[in-house]
Amino acid sequence: MSGLLTEAFLSSLLTGAIVAAIPILLAGLGEQMSEKAGVLNIGIEGMMLMGAYVGFLVAFETNSLWLGFLGGILGGVLTAIVMAVLCVRLGLNQIVIGIGLTLGVEGLTALLHHFQFSRTYPRLPAPERLNIPGLTDLPVIGPSLFGRHLIVYLALIAVVVLAYLYRRTNLGMTLSAAGERPAALDVAGGNVLGIRVVAVLFTGAMAGLGGAYLANIGAGLFIPFMTGGAGFIGIVLAMLARGRPLWVLIGSLIFGAALSLTTALQVAGSNIPTDVIQMLPFAAVMLVLVLFGRRAKLPAALGAAYERGAR
Repeated sequence: MSGLLTEAFLSSLLTGAIVAAIPILLAGLGEQMSEKAGVLNIGIEGMMLMGAYVGFLVAFETNSLWLGFLGGILGGVLTAIVMAVLCVRLGLNQIVIGIGLTLGVEGLTALLHHFQFSRTYPRLPAPERLNIPGLTDLPVIGPSLFGRHLIVYLALIAVVVLAYLYRRTNLGMTLSAAGERPAALDVAGGNVLGIRVVAVLFTGAMAGLGGAYLANIGAGLFIPFMTGGAGFIGIVLAMLARGRPLWVLIGSLIFGAALSLTTALQVAGSNIPTDVIQMLPFAAVMLVLVLFGRRAKLPAALGAAYERGAR
């Protein structure tokens, strides 16, 4: 047990928690906007995976992480376009299309990876870190919190920006109206379908960026199915957060810590059975659902297709 309380172990645990939490945070923030607009974006796992593949491919070919992030965003948006056309414009079932989209992207990215990288498994070089002077020297938390890649700080800024957008701007009220009372928004002159399309594309961009971060920063390479359910955890967080981006951040850190603890305990040689350790992230999901699931407030029109003039 004493080996689990060392500075090295705690610092490694915190570092792993941050690395694991950022993709979930980005996906959760994207899903939150989609749900506020009334679209249950089950395909977010596929958008993350496509972002991870395209982001890694672009970063590997151009030797630029930032171009890789842009590629990840583009991959997520292109996948989200399929969701927007089929579910928002054509009004097809959002759950069925989302599951089908995820399964399709899993197969496509695995096939592309097999033909391109299955024999080499190339890796990206270690990313540059933005060290905050004076804070990175703090014990345990210094390197873990204040010596991260710039994209980590941008993700935290996104939490603040989205919180302000939802509470203080007309766009935030319009998004809420599209999810709560789409017919009333339509009567008032709002473009319900347009708002929902934009929300779905934003979700794709955030999920794609999260996938690119996972591949380029978290792992340094692309592996088929590497998202491992991070997109679905993002959906859970978005549902439980009740429209509050800060809650998505807190939930992401909790799940990131659970995922990091899974690895850290095995590395530390803990006597806890491996099966129990690997169960921790899923146990955390179930615990959060039990504690807060009943109080989750979802938009009234979530998952329902909207057709102008329909009753």
